[in-house]
Amino acid sequence: MGIQTHRIATFTAEAGHVFRDVPVAYATWGHLNAARDNCIVVCHALTGDAEAATWWNGLVGPGGALDPQRYFVVCMGVPGSPYGTLSPLTPDPATGQPYGAIFPVLTIRDTVKLHRLLLDALGVRAVALAIGGSMGGMHALEWGFERPFVRAIAPIAVGGQHSAWCIGWSEAQRQAIYADARWKGGAYAPGEGPEAGLAAARMMAMVSYRSREAFGQRHGRATMPGSSVFSVESYLRYQGQKLVARFDALCYVRLTQQMDTHDVARGRGTYEDVLGGLDVPALVVGIDTDVLYPPEEQRELAALLGRGTYAEITSPWGHDAFLIEFDQLNRLLVPWMAQQVPAGDGVAVGS
Repeated sequence: MGIQTHRIATFTAEAGHVFRDVPVAYATWGHLNAARDNCIVVCHALTGDAEAATWWNGLVGPGGALDPQRYFVVCMGVPGSPYGTLSPLTPDPATGQPYGAIFPVLTIRDTVKLHRLLLDALGVRAVALAIGGSMGGMHALEWGFERPFVRAIAPIAVGGQHSAWCIGWSEAQRQAIYADARWKGGAYAPGEGPEAGLAAARMMAMVSYRSREAFGQRHGRATMPGSSVFSVESYLRYQGQKLVARFDALCYVRLTQQMDTHDVARGRGTYEDVLGGLDVPALVVGIDTDVLYPPEEQRELAALLGRGTYAEITSPWGHDAFLIEFDQLNRLLVPWMAQQVPAGDGVAVGS
């Protein structure tokens, strides 16, 4: 059906900022059943969007684990992202101008709270499964605290807290953006942002998203034809420019800051007690070559969760494997979902 937009009259963020006439971009596949409890929420990653059937086409679709013939699949844009949901690019109803640099840092919990309002508007009475990888895994894990509305979760390639290691990677990327002369504290006009800084940030990120093995296999010490430029240099420059063409630097900053707020224990108690008390079936998936969110984080998360199960993807692709290894993800998800994720009565009541 493509991207749709729903507007929320009022939304209050954790820090107290009140937004009005809030757009939320979303896409759906399949239909709600009569009980309205066969919903699967797919949570997208940092620079992703709501078109989950495009970037997770091996999972969202007929025959995949997230089959629209059985489930009502919903993917919603994260606030802060430039793809139609509330962000620095959204006009402030009070001024008619984009929020820009005054757009505050929102939290992982803010995203779940806003998305819950949309699900309520869509008539969803229960979420059979919340699933996502990387930043999406943070949201999937946070959805677990919406029990009993949410009945199962599958956080992929993420831990229960954003580690100092990950915060460090994000801050280095932000500093690359801040160092660009066109940053101007984020108060730049649309289309006039810090392109070089954003490109450099993306290049850093790509190094963390793949493994040493993957870079070696794909590039080695090869150079581009007729050039002294190494293949890996060309690849990273291409990835940087590719993101510049489709993303906004301030949105990137605010989304990485949102990821840094990820901590399931914040304000709830001790880390171990909070996870141990989360009484919801959880499939926690790690990736054996992930250097950004190493699998020991997922093993610990699964062990601490009250009903956690650990599974692992074997891949040379590092952190990005959750966007590549569709066959493995299906093989892990399908049997677990058969036991833990109800599909409802299968009687559709409309789109």
